[in-house]
Amino acid sequence: MTQLDQAESAFAAARPRLFGIAYRMTGSVADAEDLVQETWVRWQTADRAAVVNPEAYLATAITRLAINESQTARARRETYVGPWLPEPVDTSADPQLGAERGAVLELAVLMLLEKLTPTERAAYVLREAFDYPYREIAEIVQTSEAATRQLVSRARKHLADSRRTPVSSTRQRELLEAFVAAAQAGDLATLEKLFAEDVVSWSDSNGAVRAAGRPLYGAASLAKIVAGWAPSFWSPRDVGYVEANGQWAIRLKRGGAVYGVITVVVSEEGIDQVLWQVNPEKLGAFA
Repeated sequence: MTQLDQAESAFAAARPRLFGIAYRMTGSVADAEDLVQETWVRWQTADRAAVVNPEAYLATAITRLAINESQTARARRETYVGPWLPEPVDTSADPQLGAERGAVLELAVLMLLEKLTPTERAAYVLREAFDYPYREIAEIVQTSEAATRQLVSRARKHLADSRRTPVSSTRQRELLEAFVAAAQAGDLATLEKLFAEDVVSWSDSNGAVRAAGRPLYGAASLAKIVAGWAPSFWSPRDVGYVEANGQWAIRLKRGGAVYGVITVVVSEEGIDQVLWQVNPEKLGAFA
């Protein structure tokens, strides 16, 4: 086997994990794929003879690239039209997420991670999704082991403070089905009962299609808005259930083309969040 063959083999073995790290760091399939490609370029030009552990080298490279990308992405989103949501992925098909553990994939969790610093996010992703030892994470993010533990601890606390205890997948599916039925029927009373009192609705379109340009808050007001869409939004579109980021979602089609992916975040209080992904550029996984 030539040196190039060995390099390609090592990269191919690590690629699923590299994509998994990059996707969780960016919330974007396109950005994650770009980072994987850039890591490959760096791997080709590296002094591979001096690399003792190729997997560790590659994980370090892509994490540092992702930290830099996260910093520039925040600046780019200043011109984003309306709320920004992560790009959903079809986890039933496992599109190279490479997750030994299914952690840090839910859309609501990825949204919360946006509020962390890029280094906090990297430390949390490496620890929670891939179970890296703190010592290795410290080397990757270039800080001490004690500081790394603090980064992960702060991230955990932020997520714990910002979300209610999630329910089972079965319960999430039940409430999603109930939401779709009530929304299609324009059933105002049922919608209001399904929603937690402080429910929030987020719609990501980046101005490409008509959608709410800001978050919508409150059970009563959101129920009125969703019920009001019933005559035009749902019919005659095709509604199918899919798995997006490890949770149940619905895929909307019209004329054979995917129009949106919608999911709900659920707790014992009811539906806490409704996430509407209708940006055509973020629907590729379900096309």
